Amino acid sequence: MSTVDDRVYCGDEGYWVRPAPGRLYVRLTGGPLDGQLLDVTSLPEQERTEGVLLMTDRGLYGPGGRALYSPSETDPDGTFCWDGDTP
Repeated sequence: MSTVDDRVYCGDEGYWVRPAPGRLYVRLTGGPLDGQLLDVTSLPEQERTEGVLLMTDRGLYGPGGRALYSPSETDPDGTFCWDGDTP
């Protein structure tokens, strides 16, 4: 699923992190984090099924804002889709 050019979401917009072997990732689609990978290896089951709020400075609310991403109905194990931003 990942390529050498993929960037992993790490909560800090200033750092580039590459996928690591042995980890499980889903691709974020839409919104401010579009195209990044999210490491779900240690994510609690509730967040894996209901979605996650991820910090981002590039969302509607700027610094300190969060973007909600939820599992895709068509590809729940491979893609999390953007559902909107929140302060």
